[in-house]
Parts: sequence; C-alpha cells; structure tokens
Amino acid sequence: MNNKIGILDSGLGGLSILKKLIKVLPNENYLFYEDSINNPYGNKTDDEIFKIVSNIVDYLLNEKCKIIVIACNTATTACINKLRNKYKNTIFVGTVPAIKVSFDHDFKNTLLIATPYTIKSNSVHELIDNFKKDNQNIYLESGCDLAHLIEVNDEEKIDLLLNKLLIPYKNKIDSIVLGCTHYPLIENKIKKILPNCNIIDGAIGVSNEVKHQLINHNLLNNSNKKGTIIIKNSKDKNLINRSYEILKTPQ
Repeated sequence: MNNKIGILDSGLGGLSILKKLIKVLPNENYLFYEDSINNPYGNKTDDEIFKIVSNIVDYLLNEKCKIIVIACNTATTACINKLRNKYKNTIFVGTVPAIKVSFDHDFKNTLLIATPYTIKSNSVHELIDNFKKDNQNIYLESGCDLAHLIEVNDEEKIDLLLNKLLIPYKNKIDSIVLGCTHYPLIENKIKKILPNCNIIDGAIGVSNEVKHQLINHNLLNNSNKKGTIIIKNSKDKNLINRSYEILKTPQ
C-alpha cells in the first residue's frame, strides 16, 4: 500500500526517527510534521498536548497516512492512549526512552537524560521497575532546555548545558539513554564529552515496530522505487530547509 507513513514531533527531533525509518523502510513514502510553533511540549498540560497532537493527527489522516508515528517521548507519554481511544481505526507507534535496551545489554551504570516531563512520568519509572536488575544503577537527569536549544540551533548554549549536565558522569556511567528525539541530533557533541560511553536511543526500536505493524496489517509499500519524503513545519519554512540538510548528514 503506497500511502504515506505519518510522523509528528514537537519540532526537528523526529528527524532522528525518520533517518532510521528510511534505512529500515527505504521504499516507503513519508510525511513528517514538525510542530515547531508549539515547541516545547513539556511545559504544557496533558490536555493541551492531546489537543495539539489531535489536530496534527487529523491533518496526517487527511493526507492519507496509513500509520502515525509519535516521534516524541513527551507526546507519547502524555496522550498516546487517548489517541488510540479517539482514533480506533488508526495504527499508532509511540516513542519511549530505550531504558530496557540498556538493561538488557547488562550495562551497570546507565544515565537517562530526557525532558523534565518525561523524567517525572510514571511510564519511565515503570520501565525502570520492570527491567532494572539488582546489580544495575540508573541516574535520571533532566535535559532542561536542551531540546529547545537544539530546535533553535544555539550551539554555544548547547555546549555549555551539555558540559554542565554530563561532565559529572564522565567516569560514573557506561551507557547513556537519550530520552528525547532531539538529543540524537547532537550525538557527536555527547560523544566528545563521554567518549567511552555507549549511547542508546529508541529510533531503531521504533523503526522496527513500524515495520512490524505494516507487515501485520498488510500495509507495506510494494514499490521497488525509493520512497518520497515530505516535511512540513508549523512555524518557519526555513526550518524545513534545515531539516532536509540534517537528513543528509550521517548518523
């Protein structure tokens, strides 16, 4: 089925998911909606996030998207269950911090860095309770304004904040879980501060789940041609040009 895969995020962060999706499903067509005008979602209530995301879902469905990827940890936590209840005939794939991956690889000391909203969420603490072994430790660190700084491309402030957040963990952890889809966009900066640390994000897990759902529902694109990529932004057309440039960079 040649209809598009719809992806939404509170800004550019979903590009980290889109990059992996293109590798896993290169023949699919993609429509990515960047909601930069409402960035960040983390300072909004669950009801506000649900209303914003519902409007985007309506747009994506009107554009004939066959599956919706919530490429945002905050939006997934805040409203994916409500979305599944409202749009009962729509397939949703959400994004959660890949804590389980770190624990499954038997890393002993894991740092989760995520938005304040995600850090405080019940879903994160349930993941920890369900999968952390007794001989494993996890540290939770709020990324504060990091996602917004990535959104506005403030390199100087990004560097200052990363040093403040990560240097205290330099010899303390063996893995770091990037619990916001914006953070993989600055993975090179994180590697410079924590060169011996394993960096984990949820993009490959999300991509594999999308493929699984498409196969299960007989919705895989049957074309042998490379798929198309359309990016929309709620705030600024210049951000769309930046997004296409980011897609070209290796990750």
